[in-house]
Amino acid sequence: MKITFYGHASLGIQVNDVNILVDPFISENPKASHIDINALKADYILLTHAHQDHIVDVEAIAKRTNAIVVSNFEIVSHFEALGIEGHPMNHGGSWDFEFGTVKYVNAIHTSSFPDGKYGGQPGGFVIEGEHKNIYIAGDTALTFDMKLIPMRTDLDLAILPIGDNFTMGIEDAIIASDFVKCDKVLGYHFDTFGYIEINHEEAKRQFFDKGKDLMLLEIGESIEL
Repeated sequence: MKITFYGHASLGIQVNDVNILVDPFISENPKASHIDINALKADYILLTHAHQDHIVDVEAIAKRTNAIVVSNFEIVSHFEALGIEGHPMNHGGSWDFEFGTVKYVNAIHTSSFPDGKYGGQPGGFVIEGEHKNIYIAGDTALTFDMKLIPMRTDLDLAILPIGDNFTMGIEDAIIASDFVKCDKVLGYHFDTFGYIEINHEEAKRQFFDKGKDLMLLEIGESIEL
């Protein structure tokens, strides 16, 4: 499993020959100006919620690649009305895709489309691959619901928001990693704009002091599990 950070909360995940994008907000992110969305491959696009900074490039990428949008019912219905194929889910539900089993789990946040239309309830994803399991928290506060995840799934990586203000900050993300029983964390949803700028070295130190590994990738950088 190869995971690429495209800035903000945007990720690329490659599992064997299957390419997955998560929350593509690239073309309107100045920090990701070197990423060409027309070069990105996508068989599936996973969306945690409907905010503009998570969906802005969905239509362009999905129509070019014929990717299937996976999200809550309301978000999938929105994109199906634009002629994009979707797979609707809701909290607690799982589905076996060709790249692994996806479970849509709780997140505490808001979810509305840029025009104010209701975007369903926000969520996160647990992906159980053939060899590796990951948790993509989405935009969320710290919640006891996270404790349910390791009751079903042993995680190899937790992808957690760390920018504070709109989501968890560093301290709560450390507790979240305890809740999901995963000490290997990829941080995201930070530095995109002033409200969520962080001190990278201080963040890494705080995780290290708790015996955890926080990875902060450069935009376009990848890791392999």
